[in-house]
Order: sequence, then structure tokens, then C-alpha cells
Amino acid sequence: MNSAPSISFEFFPPKDSAGEERLWTALESLKPIKPDFVSVTYGAGGSTRDRTIRITSEIMHRAKFEVVAHLTCVGSTKLELIEILNQYKSAGIKSLLALRGDPVGGPMADWVSTPGGLSHAEELVELASNLGGFEIGVAAFPDGHPASHGDFDKDIQTLLRKERMGATFATTQFFFEAANYFRLIYRLSAVGSKLKVIPGILPVTNVKQLERMAELNGTPIPEKIRKLFMEASDQDEVKKIGIELATNLCSELIENNAPGIHFFTMNTAESTLAIGRNLGILHG
Repeated sequence: MNSAPSISFEFFPPKDSAGEERLWTALESLKPIKPDFVSVTYGAGGSTRDRTIRITSEIMHRAKFEVVAHLTCVGSTKLELIEILNQYKSAGIKSLLALRGDPVGGPMADWVSTPGGLSHAEELVELASNLGGFEIGVAAFPDGHPASHGDFDKDIQTLLRKERMGATFATTQFFFEAANYFRLIYRLSAVGSKLKVIPGILPVTNVKQLERMAELNGTPIPEKIRKLFMEASDQDEVKKIGIELATNLCSELIENNAPGIHFFTMNTAESTLAIGRNLGILHG
């Protein structure tokens, strides 16, 4: 990894051809940032799963970006997960983000394993590690995992187990306060972890979308930030506030030696490009 902080983008697999076209338009627009890697979230089950694998492979070969493929335990047996890992490997994909995935009823619902499947992300990390050929990443939560119910020590121990199983990096859920990210880094370092933790940044463009994602992920929205968005006069002002907040957060993280920035693009380019321009990371 370069000494300069890495820059990366996250996309989700589109549901139809129109969404796919928007994805490729966003990817093309973001090329001037020259990302270190692009990740694609995992759609479990049926045609969504097949599209995820295809899109992930096409991004690498068509856009010439390094790709981190997501994989979850949702809806697959262990044998099916091995098959998907081998498909990724055959496509030339060398990096993986191993996640448990959300229960069918959402992050706070009880987890029900697929018969013959896995129950924990660390099992998926171990499976991919034993198969070999992947650099393995995991998820981290600066504000705490929703299922931990405020037990931050539990989160730290979970990350340690994943690291021992073979994980070498993590990307975080989005957050709004840099202090929470640095608390996570300090606590990991204090127990001897060498895990590289890349902060995840959400450029807010839509208040309802933000509230839904924050609720699903257990991410608190500080009252002063909530007020800024609620008082915005229109959608353009929401985007402007989102860009300013994300730029300031990225600047603070980079100035304090965060190893990179991972943007949740929501399959659009405008806000991420504006933040990149503000940070001076556009090339050409």
C-alpha cells in the first residue's frame, strides 16, 4: 500500500439494465480520482447473486480497476460459498470483503443460518483463508455494531478473531464523528491488532435515505448534523451540506493518518467527485 492514503469506492449491483448504465456512467466519471480499488456489495440469492459476480468481474476487466468483491453468509450453504469463491478466483479477483450479512428482517433481527451454511463472518474469513489466493477484508463499526448493544469490547474481540483467521484489512460503516473512528483504532492497537482499518464515508444526498441507512446500520446522527439537513431548503442544499461535511471529515481523518478513505457512492459520482476536488485528489 502506498504511503499516501488509499482512495476507494463502493457500489451496489444494479437491479436492471438502466441501473447498470448508471453504474457505468458513475464509474467513468470517477476515473480521474484513480481509485486504489472499487468494491461491489453482494446481493444474495438467485439472479441478484449472479449479477453481482458478473458486474464485479466486468468492473475489473472493463474499467481496469482493482476490485474487492463482497461475500456474505446469507442464503448460501458452505459448498455454495466455496463455489462462489472459486468463481471469483477464476475471474481474477484477488481481494474479498467477508461479511455475515444482515438477517432477512434487518440488522436487528435474529440471525437464522441457512441449513448447511455459516453463522458468522469469521467462519467465512476462515473458509476464504483456507481456500487461499485472497486478501481478506472485514467490516468495522466506529459507532458499534447494532447487535453488540453498546458493548464495544465485544466488537474489538470480534475483529481480533477475524484477524487471527486471516483478515488483513477492514472498511468501516459510515459515521459522522472522527473521534469514534480513532477510538476504534486506539482500542484495536491496544490489544495488538495490525488490522488496517479504512474509514467509510457516506456523502449524504438524500435525507430520507440517510435516516433509513442510519437506522438499519445503528449509526447515530449527531443532533447538530440532523438539524443542518432538516433545515435545508431543497435537495441541492442537502447535497451541498453533505459534500461540506464529508470533505471536513475526510480532511480530519487524513490529517490524523487514516490509511485511506472508502466512499459509499450509492452508484452516483457527483458528490464523490466534488469531495475529491475539495481534497485535491483528482488527477488530470
